[in-house]
Amino acid sequence: MSPRPLAPTSRPSLRLARAAMREHRLAWVGGMDEVGRGALAGPVTVGVVVVDPATRSAPPGLDDSKRLTPLQRERLVPRLQRWAPAWAVGHADNDEIDAWGILLALRVAGLRALASLPVPPERLLLDGTYDWLHRPQPTDVQGDLLDGLDEPSDGVDAGPRRIRAPHVPEVPWELSGLAAPAGPPVDLMPKADRRCAAVAAASVLAKVTRDRLMSELGDRDPRWGWQHNKGYSAPEHLAALRLHGPCGHHRRSWNLRVLAEGARPGAPGPRTPDGLAPAVRD
Repeated sequence: MSPRPLAPTSRPSLRLARAAMREHRLAWVGGMDEVGRGALAGPVTVGVVVVDPATRSAPPGLDDSKRLTPLQRERLVPRLQRWAPAWAVGHADNDEIDAWGILLALRVAGLRALASLPVPPERLLLDGTYDWLHRPQPTDVQGDLLDGLDEPSDGVDAGPRRIRAPHVPEVPWELSGLAAPAGPPVDLMPKADRRCAAVAAASVLAKVTRDRLMSELGDRDPRWGWQHNKGYSAPEHLAALRLHGPCGHHRRSWNLRVLAEGARPGAPGPRTPDGLAPAVRD
């Protein structure tokens, strides 16, 4: 589907999902979104919400999770879970991100979410411009320029950009809990979390699930302040990393050693293996 310009006052609806059902004669269409890509610690998390032709309009107040307060997101969760015919959340933890890279970890988390659904979608609406659910493949050319992951998770639109993909390792699928790397066809949609109710709902469910997990980890060990920063590169997290160093939940393959320099005004910030500056929040 060809995305249309987004009106500033618009809210997510099922119009695009229903159009996909009509165009492809489908019974089940899913919306998928991720959170945690730019964090320094914890998992990357993917939500998926499945709707059908009988699904009613989304609960009032649903929006892109970045445009909602934590309290608004928490209040939406039980309403979204009752509203959606099927939903699931999948994770890839920091050790898997270290082993496979963030792009493949995203793919594994998305496939885990799909594998948890009671009803698999026949087609997916995916936020962004890069199909990370099906790529990268181990057969991708090393150093190939990949489109996508082109919008910072803090909601500030930095415009299109391209990233240079690292070497793509082979995922040991038997260890990932997945029988085989597969997934339904995908329609890419920039700003889908602001346009499609299924994608917006997936973003809220993923965000709340990951935030709760990071808060629990922060309660167990409060040194890094994860109850507040959720593992992102907030100033208190950077200061704690300078003082205590990383722990077992940090992404150690990322360039954490430059955080002491990055925490000083004007110094370069940390980089991920993909060359992206971590976002403060999703």
